[in-house]
Amino acid sequence: MAHLYQREWSREELVRYTGTMNQIAGIQPLEASEGLERGSRLLRVWTGSGLTFDILPDRAMDIAACQYKGMSLAWRSATGDAHPAFYEPSGAGWLRTFQGGMLVTCGLDSFGPPVRDGAEELGQHGRVSNLPAREVGYHAGWVDGTYQLELSGAVRQTRVFGENILLHRRISTCLGSNTIRLEDTVTNEGFSPQAHMIMYHINTGFPLLNEKAHLKLDVLETVPEDEASVGGLADWRVFQPPTAGFQEQNFVHTPVANPEGWAQAEVENPSLGLGLRLSFDTRTLPYLNEWKMMGEGLYVLAIEPMNCNPSPGREAMRSEKKLPFLQPGECRRYALELEVVEYT
Repeated sequence: MAHLYQREWSREELVRYTGTMNQIAGIQPLEASEGLERGSRLLRVWTGSGLTFDILPDRAMDIAACQYKGMSLAWRSATGDAHPAFYEPSGAGWLRTFQGGMLVTCGLDSFGPPVRDGAEELGQHGRVSNLPAREVGYHAGWVDGTYQLELSGAVRQTRVFGENILLHRRISTCLGSNTIRLEDTVTNEGFSPQAHMIMYHINTGFPLLNEKAHLKLDVLETVPEDEASVGGLADWRVFQPPTAGFQEQNFVHTPVANPEGWAQAEVENPSLGLGLRLSFDTRTLPYLNEWKMMGEGLYVLAIEPMNCNPSPGREAMRSEKKLPFLQPGECRRYALELEVVEYT
């Protein structure tokens, strides 16, 4: 059964009304034709509830545009969904192709600002979000009375004499759903222990984000990252209008989890009667970074589950024995859900 148009529908009923299920929900493969995006693959998904989103197979199966009933949920940068050929790995070059969007994956061996770990220079937020996926697949069809929409792909980060890390990603939703579920498995396919850092950079923006919105999150502890963040600590739950000269703020939260180990963060906008709820498994993602940027044109709130606290950098984390590692052949699984919530 599917809940659509204020009632429940069976498969038998819906097929009588439609020539194809794509009339209501589906997945469409596309290819960009202009600008920095030219040649990039895109998979457009719509569920029939008003939820639509785009998957970028050439950008680690990340989620770009995301809308609900015509309203954008995500902040989008001026770079567009640039082809990974334009990626600049050194220093802060990552920002040249940071498209924003609903989800950008950071890692797989490092995230955070550019740092040096011994002789190795690590660019901002790692490489994975600019790596194309292989074995890309998608399927839309009825399974046990539910019309399911599923996408998958494998992303390998590797180099000769270096790491060999494989990310398997599965993204799923269904007919009538307001929820996107993401399940990742990260495996060290090399023959030596491998540093492993991962963060899910979820970028909310206007109109969901405005001065009427607030962030609902139960925390055990909140640590501001720098002086600008210290100054904004009292207001991390609320948001200003676009502000000239605003200095970005970052807060590392330790969230409260339920008995099953899951936590929630919700961007709620009562003026729209709309919210975006993030649920994530704290057993593998114990921290959540909040990136608050209230600038003009850079008006974004990112809620970012992560497997470790990257401050003060990977080299220091290694020396303090806080750096996560994957042993040869070891895999780690991550799960999160994004749900659009309507308030009555």
